[in-house]
Amino acid sequence: MRRNRAHNRAMYRAALLAWRVLACALMAALSTAAAAAEPVTVGSKRFTESYVLGEIVRQTLERAGVPAVHRRGLGNTAILAQALAAGQIDLYPEYTGTIVRELLGRSLAAEAPPPTLAQINEWLAPRGLKAAVPLGFNNTYALAMREADAARLGVDSISALAQLPAAELARLRPGLTHEFLVRADGWPALKRAYGLPMADPPALDHGLAYQALAKGQVDLIDVYSTDAQIGRLGLRVLRDDRGFFPRYDAVLLMRSALPAAVPRALAPLAGRIDEAAMIALNAEVEIDGRPFADVARGFLDRAAQPAPSAGAATSGVATGAAATATTATSFTCGIS
Repeated sequence: MRRNRAHNRAMYRAALLAWRVLACALMAALSTAAAAAEPVTVGSKRFTESYVLGEIVRQTLERAGVPAVHRRGLGNTAILAQALAAGQIDLYPEYTGTIVRELLGRSLAAEAPPPTLAQINEWLAPRGLKAAVPLGFNNTYALAMREADAARLGVDSISALAQLPAAELARLRPGLTHEFLVRADGWPALKRAYGLPMADPPALDHGLAYQALAKGQVDLIDVYSTDAQIGRLGLRVLRDDRGFFPRYDAVLLMRSALPAAVPRALAPLAGRIDEAAMIALNAEVEIDGRPFADVARGFLDRAAQPAPSAGAATSGVATGAAATATTATSFTCGIS
């Protein structure tokens, strides 16, 4: 009799454990099915890095069994944000400084520490959005000049630029991008912060600005610190010695209502791209002339190889990246 009771209890526990495992598998299958009901739409802005990151995101989702499409080069920040709010796209690569200053309209003191990912998500929550998967690099805005001109004028910082004699400043021809000319963290605010007595120039496309600088058609441009063309053209990036620009840590901005399978599939990207890696990826497109899809595929193939046991990325949201990866990749159903 005792043996039968013990046997029955063991059978019950085994059946209960099997049921829990089955429930977990069913939940995961339902979550994946929900994500696969319609392809996830990934957006990107109109510059090389955004194209590359958008393609990395699309291919990462598809490798995880989540159908995805990439709508390339939709426009500037405002257009991407509108598309996200309207449900025309589900996520796109964005930068924390842009989210805080441009999308949320928040001004932070220069000496204040950068907001954490948790803080940013508190601010985004009422909009039905969240920032996740910090990629591991900071791509800040900067101003750049030809090295020969900067050396001749003795300019190594934005303050030094502002202190040039009026006649020298008047001869400099800025060539700034459309978005930088109107952003809350762009040209108008930068001029006020540094007292730059320069007029607003005609707007240029980001890629064309480099060509214009190389050809001597303009003398000062706005750049992203991970642009491959900076090194190729031997430009001098002017120090932001007053700390005007915030950190622009790369993240994925997405709709909060996305199925859990989507951020879970993307979690392995957290902290996997440092600044040197991003510059190299941009260079593969801009200098080597490789297609975006091929560059993304090569990166993911290399990333799939066993990684060394190094510390987390040193971006301003590196701790958040580790936390996001841990949360997104764990699937716990209470089995103990």
